[in-house]
Amino acid sequence: MRDLKLPAGRHPEKAHRPDNAQPKKPDWIRVKAPTSKGYFETHKIMREHKLVTVCEEAGCPNAGECWAQGHATMMIMGEICTRGCTFCNVATGKPQALDVFEPGRVADGVQKLGLNHVVITSVDRDDLDDGGAEHFAQTIRAIRHRTPGTTIEILTPDFLHCEDSVLETVVAAKPDVFNHNLETVPGLYPSVRPGARYFHSLRLLQRVKELDPTMFTKSGIMVGLGEDRQSVHQVMDDMRAADVDFLTIGQYLQPTPKHHALDRFVHPDEFAAYEKAAYGKGFLMVSATPLTRSSYHAGDDFARLQAARNAKLA
Repeated sequence: MRDLKLPAGRHPEKAHRPDNAQPKKPDWIRVKAPTSKGYFETHKIMREHKLVTVCEEAGCPNAGECWAQGHATMMIMGEICTRGCTFCNVATGKPQALDVFEPGRVADGVQKLGLNHVVITSVDRDDLDDGGAEHFAQTIRAIRHRTPGTTIEILTPDFLHCEDSVLETVVAAKPDVFNHNLETVPGLYPSVRPGARYFHSLRLLQRVKELDPTMFTKSGIMVGLGEDRQSVHQVMDDMRAADVDFLTIGQYLQPTPKHHALDRFVHPDEFAAYEKAAYGKGFLMVSATPLTRSSYHAGDDFARLQAARNAKLA
């Protein structure tokens, strides 16, 4: 693919300049502080049910917009991760024991929010023999029991140190979408995801399709970490080889100076080019914008994903 030609006067936004060590956000990724009534009502429900959200823990820039609509991505199995990915703002350390009542509280929260579609994610739990697979399954079943009409999307860890059979436990619980993010290109794994393995994650996604060919699979990466376009296109090809249905690409935002350095702000035109290329490679659904995150507009995107499959089968 040829290099993207930006309009006259536009240049790639470099994150770090010699005269300014802190990244200055361009206009296209600035968001307003949350002030709506809906935002605070969602916040109240999260606190009442003692629920953790990745929106808060990871500092998602879309939290104000999503919470205003009553949409929150719930993070199960605590707020302490056993990994130390350099892009992530979630705390790392020794987690507490699993809360056996959490699946029920999550289901209560979903019911109280009146969600038609919910996204459930988690920290990595390498301290557990099954990586938390059974806890995911229990949460899915609890939501199905409480609100049968709610579609469920899960964003799982990689279950790297577990028996192969643990994935079957999660798939057997029948989430509507199985998401596992590759996060970045393979060449950056040693510095960005030192505790993960690129081809293991690819195989995980492929295995989901082998276990249940009807289940939608989804994965995403961040750009602005130091990758090049060729490597991004290679990730797309790898995902399609694993039969991934839905691709997300968003801008990496460095949480603190201690996290992985932000290489550059990627222009919206480049995101548009990635989206066009991804559709050309056969993805059913693609979301590629600076503010794209795994669960951003997940409910609307799920409806579009279903429509795309139906159209393909027609």
